[in-house]
Amino acid sequence: MFPEVIETDRLRLERCSRERVSPRTLYEVASDRSPTIDAETAYLPWEPLDTLADAADRLAAFERQWEERERAEWVVRPRTGEPDAGEFAGTAGLLCQWEKDLALLAVWLRQPFWGRRYSGERADALLEVAFDRLDVGVAAVPIHGDNDRSRRAVERYIDRHGGRYEGLLRNHAGRYDEPADHHRFSVSREEWREADGARTAVRYPDGT
Repeated sequence: MFPEVIETDRLRLERCSRERVSPRTLYEVASDRSPTIDAETAYLPWEPLDTLADAADRLAAFERQWEERERAEWVVRPRTGEPDAGEFAGTAGLLCQWEKDLALLAVWLRQPFWGRRYSGERADALLEVAFDRLDVGVAAVPIHGDNDRSRRAVERYIDRHGGRYEGLLRNHAGRYDEPADHHRFSVSREEWREADGARTAVRYPDGT
């Protein structure tokens, strides 16, 4: 159902599973062993990993959610020709709420890869997956109320695809055990199709 591999001009997204990512690799980049992890997760709904076993459990959870068609998670890697080609740059996700005809876009980028506009290129690809492959009616992006940097990035690509800003939802979600406000952006399948000039070239090299 979900493509195992997605390629754009500058990025390669690969299914986030134990077949493609070792627990050790995930632990090294998503735990306190990474000196930039606190900045990267400041506005995310998950804490840095504590142990290698936690990394294995997270990968297993991604695999289970993939098979149950609840969530697709991919590792983001720069393609050949980009700085740090092949490195683990972060993860990208689609959370499917089928009963609402809705997909939520998620991203975590490691700090060395900030400022390259990878988030927007990743979003372009995931919107195509959501609308062309999954036939979802609406895709939405929730942003922590204090995350101004991500909000600016989301504004750019949502506007490019004909979407809109819906407003600030107070105490809409939690970060760890604390309530958090969310800015919410969305784009419908019809809006996206009308703005088709904004699409990026997306390829599925493994044929899935």
